[in-house]
Amino acid sequence: MELALDTPRLRAVPDGAAGEPPPAEDASDSELLVRVADRDREAFDVLYKRYVRSVFGLALQRLRDRDRAEDATQEMFTAVWRSAGSYKPERGPAAPWLYAIARNAVVDRVRARDDTPVEPPDVVSLEPGPPEQAESSFVSWRVHRALETLSEREREVIELAYWSGLSQTEVASFLDIPLGTVKTRTRSALAHLADALEGELS
Repeated sequence: MELALDTPRLRAVPDGAAGEPPPAEDASDSELLVRVADRDREAFDVLYKRYVRSVFGLALQRLRDRDRAEDATQEMFTAVWRSAGSYKPERGPAAPWLYAIARNAVVDRVRARDDTPVEPPDVVSLEPGPPEQAESSFVSWRVHRALETLSEREREVIELAYWSGLSQTEVASFLDIPLGTVKTRTRSALAHLADALEGELS
């Protein structure tokens, strides 16, 4: 379903390199980001069409203001155009990377609205010491290895939910899939992760 022309009102991105690239509609998100890093305007347009509705929807849900959500969406896609070269396909799917940029744009809008400085209270430091840091690094390494055993579809819902902090409803909106599908993939992914982590300990 096509996005209404006024949702959101995005300004033009500067023209990229000259030349006529091959059609990008069938490329994966990761492939599109690699091409955007080379200033491929067609790849950017396809990526924009795939994600603008879900990004705008999430921004509107968080900000509760259409104009601010449009600004956040604009900033997100401008940042994608500028920073696509920092995306590394071997580190994981494109969706969590794109959402992280969107979340930063939304957070910037929230901070712009609520920029009153607050004096932090004096509290005892809860920073972990060297033993805790070593244990945390080992656990992170095991979890990372376990994540590599998941399918891409299972891994993306886990990354969006647990690393990017999205609810299952937000994951469904972001990926444009039914909520029931998100729940099914999450259950399957957690079961596979449990099996993989149990194998690490045996």
